[in-house]
Amino acid sequence: MKKLILLAAVASLAACGGKDEVANDAAGDDVMMANEAATDTAAADPAQPGTYEVLADGQVVGTTTLNADGTYSDTDADGAVMTGTYERTADGQMCFDPDGDAGPECWIDGAPGADGSWVATKVDGSESVTVRPAA
Repeated sequence: MKKLILLAAVASLAACGGKDEVANDAAGDDVMMANEAATDTAAADPAQPGTYEVLADGQVVGTTTLNADGTYSDTDADGAVMTGTYERTADGQMCFDPDGDAGPECWIDGAPGADGSWVATKVDGSESVTVRPAA
């Protein structure tokens, strides 16, 4: 289950990553500029709302779904589900706070690879997982 939380952490709260806006639509900013802004946001924060697979030792150990409202759900390989909230902190950590838990668990996301996957590492360095968008 902790590996799923890591995935969620690695997914690093895309919803909290902020949205780039085109500052002046009235001046005729085109769609291309808006698309570039969205691409820049995704590159800076690989974890956007969506469903991600979490892998440990090359094997899928669960999935994490990040919702745009700042909630998440983790499902482990046995089908057990954990829910909670997540947020991206000002220093870039992705923090997951499971419902009923004593406090959040934070992760640091690596840069996304060409396939969209990245490595998330627990802040204390004790654990790392690979996170990738689910098919």
